[in-house]
Amino acid sequence: MPNLLDKIIIIDVESTCWEGANPVGMESDIIEIGICLLDVQTGEITDNRGILIKPERSVISPFCTSLTTITPEMVAEDGISFKEACSILRKEYLSQKRVWASFGAYDLKQFQRQCAAMGVGFPFGPSHINVKTLFALKNKLGHEEGMAGALKMLQIPLKGTHHRGVDDAFNIAKILNWILNN
Repeated sequence: MPNLLDKIIIIDVESTCWEGANPVGMESDIIEIGICLLDVQTGEITDNRGILIKPERSVISPFCTSLTTITPEMVAEDGISFKEACSILRKEYLSQKRVWASFGAYDLKQFQRQCAAMGVGFPFGPSHINVKTLFALKNKLGHEEGMAGALKMLQIPLKGTHHRGVDDAFNIAKILNWILNN
């Protein structure tokens, strides 16, 4: 159980990807962790940032860049290791003591896979909120809606660039705040 319920950590990852199947010998690597904190009492969204990560088991494809706008040059210049990024989550965001949320299960599964494959400790505690499922249940949709579709349903403008972790984390926080307060 988390022992800090003041804020929820919102996470959105971008990973290396390809049009079609993964090339032989390449595994999908997280290349950006978008993160922010949602204050449960006030709804304020703070500490929004994107942590760029150097892929260690793959390369950023032109398809990936077209989707995320993240280039190989960006991660070469500003990226850190996956292990360092997980350490930042633990130390600066107290990620093992707080509830964390993402839009869907992809982010949770990608962290689990990559941590296991690379021998890095899982940076989060056990309490995860799947905002995508929660939104569908809250609105009695009968199906899950994508993040952009959920924002549109709520008449909340999408901030920034879709498929950039830093911006998507902020937008997910707005959706979760609406769920918690309506």
